[in-house]
Amino acid sequence: MSIAPIIQSVEVKAAPERAFELFTRHIEAWWPTGRTVGKNPHVAIVMEPRDGGAWFERDAEGAETHWGKVLAWDPPSRLVLAWQLTSQWAYDPDFVTEVEMTFAPLAGGGTLVTLEHRNLERFGATAKTHAEALNGGWPRFIEAYRQYTDEHAA
Repeated sequence: MSIAPIIQSVEVKAAPERAFELFTRHIEAWWPTGRTVGKNPHVAIVMEPRDGGAWFERDAEGAETHWGKVLAWDPPSRLVLAWQLTSQWAYDPDFVTEVEMTFAPLAGGGTLVTLEHRNLERFGATAKTHAEALNGGWPRFIEAYRQYTDEHAA
């Protein structure tokens, strides 16, 4: 069974360098509170800035909940993340779908930011249902990122 990837794009006012920075280093500022997998609300979401780096959330008590790892760190144009959260929203180091972010300059200024979440068939028996849930969530998250980025473009 093959499931089409989720693809979402937004145009932001920031240049690619700034758009990449706001996505990777300020994610906790725009990611909706209470929409993570940890037991408590996040105070930080960390992407270690290198291939193989960890990707996780941290709560106010310092507890870390892993989401995956960085597969490709290519600022300012591309980022690929291993999404290692199962359909039960639990971290599994042996499970991987991929989230690729691209940051392409626009002719009039700003950046076209595109998210592609792929390999969704790896969710197995619940793949179709889980892909629908993800497809319902990603547009809200990308819109939150767009709003934050437009407010902090400079």
